[in-house]
Amino acid sequence: MNDDPSTPGGVRLGTVQETLLIPLYGRAVDQSREEPVLRDPRAAELVEAIDYDFARFDGLPSLLGAVVRTALFDHWTRAFLTDHPDGTVVEIGTGLNTRYERVDNGRATWFDLDLPDVIDLRRALFAAFPDSPRRTMLAASVTDPAWPRAVAADRGAPVLLSAEAVLPFLTVQEVRGTLALLADHFPGARLALDSAGPAIVSDQANHDALSKVAARMRWSCPDPAEVTAWLPGATLLGSHTLTTLPAELVAGLPEWCRQTIDGFAEQPPPQVTEYRLSLFQLP
Repeated sequence: MNDDPSTPGGVRLGTVQETLLIPLYGRAVDQSREEPVLRDPRAAELVEAIDYDFARFDGLPSLLGAVVRTALFDHWTRAFLTDHPDGTVVEIGTGLNTRYERVDNGRATWFDLDLPDVIDLRRALFAAFPDSPRRTMLAASVTDPAWPRAVAADRGAPVLLSAEAVLPFLTVQEVRGTLALLADHFPGARLALDSAGPAIVSDQANHDALSKVAARMRWSCPDPAEVTAWLPGATLLGSHTLTTLPAELVAGLPEWCRQTIDGFAEQPPPQVTEYRLSLFQLP
């Protein structure tokens, strides 16, 4: 395994950053289906452009799990933009996410935040899509107290903070500090995040996808209500597992995907029951 995979532009990714390639490949595999969940041709193009052994992830259930997770984050983003067409979307730990390409409404302001090596990779691969007045890449750790100032100019607009597959890789102290930072700078914002329970975190060596890479989750969250306890005044707007998704989202999924989810729901393992996707409103 290459813990520091090379990319066409000579950029190299760190251990945790390598995990961004898993959901990217999941979206590319999904795109190859006759009835894809997301319809993300850009993901397929990116996989073709990156020199990496993606085959190690072939056939893993987590690929579909990552796609369904992204579908829910897309769903929440579309709902936010319906309520606030001129709002601001901050993709925290954006990786090689292509949510902008899938759901942008032509009016919102977007910020793509990630570590410098990931942003370098994005700039190399997204060269045809440079920064614009509505879309900006930010090179910083989510734990860095300085980055919110780059979004401050748009503070008059409602904000959606989307942290997909990011916070579980931080320590609990880093998660609490990050949440406090977000609440301080973006009061009233919506915050979408995922969390993993104790059984998942303690058994990562046997996780179908994480066992293929060196990165490990460090934040164990038994209940998303833990977040509201840390942030008095925050509201949990919704929390789902991959088998208890919002009905309106499930209705729009391809039949094969709904059947697969139903199969998982019959005897769900901890990898399903303890993995939660939650939407909050910050105080």
